[in-house]
Amino acid sequence: MRKLATASILLSAVFCLALANLPLLAAESSTEAPTMNVWPATAPGEKGDIGEEKLMPPQGEKPVDRLSNVSVPTITVYKPAKDKDTGTAVLICPGGGYNILAMDLEGTEVADWLNSIGVTGIVLKYRVPRRKDQEKHLAPLQDAQRAMSLVRRHAEEWGIAKDRIGILGFSAGGHLSATASTNFDRRAYELIDEVDQLSCRPDFTVLVYPAYLTGEGAAASGALAPEIRVTAETPPTFFAHAGDDRISPENSIAMYLALKRAGVPGELHVYSSGGHGFGLRPSEQQCSTWPQSCERWMRSRGLLNKN
Repeated sequence: MRKLATASILLSAVFCLALANLPLLAAESSTEAPTMNVWPATAPGEKGDIGEEKLMPPQGEKPVDRLSNVSVPTITVYKPAKDKDTGTAVLICPGGGYNILAMDLEGTEVADWLNSIGVTGIVLKYRVPRRKDQEKHLAPLQDAQRAMSLVRRHAEEWGIAKDRIGILGFSAGGHLSATASTNFDRRAYELIDEVDQLSCRPDFTVLVYPAYLTGEGAAASGALAPEIRVTAETPPTFFAHAGDDRISPENSIAMYLALKRAGVPGELHVYSSGGHGFGLRPSEQQCSTWPQSCERWMRSRGLLNKN
């Protein structure tokens, strides 16, 4: 019996190693979400000079898991319970100034909330910190565009409606989401394979205290940054921002007004207080109610109807 048990363990180990080599990396346990590399090989422009990826321990009054030195982008798929699943999915872009990623506050916690309303949450681990001699958002935009197409490629397999795949981002991740939502007609990299033949346009967009929409620094002119190319084809967008945010709410306001001029539906919430980086953790601030408002917005657009 002991020999049989040993053989069984060895076979299990071989099976697990085989799974690890599949494109969709197997979760370590049945409760963990599967993870997939965004690129089939090295990401565009990577030189191997970033250093080892590392997760920095939480610090301060508001502990946040901060991930740095990302050179191998991934998506991790969090599915809702089958009886709640609407078929809608959202690609989640954590913030962090394009230097780190707030992986729990603006990533996994957001996936949990989306799952609670029947939406698949897909956390994008995009490349940070900023690459030398590149636009701050170039590598992340490449990752986001590829990730959107990749989700569409696997939509049927993952039980996702191909026409109900949105994008949601916070702070720098909000800028990334806005850039992906306004540059889907321009790939930021050379096409690689059949995945890149699929659309990278999000079907809807959620921007929470987005940064850099009016460029670096204070939003003085109210003009959008050149990479935020709002047109009539830009996806419907929901905004949430605090009035006392050090990243001025003019970022959200400027894009909302541009959407209005282009005839694109938008919903803007500017709360009196809340500062920056509040995520969706409960607080006494009114800004912590944005998930409920966003849920109502999604429901009004038919995104929470079962597919």
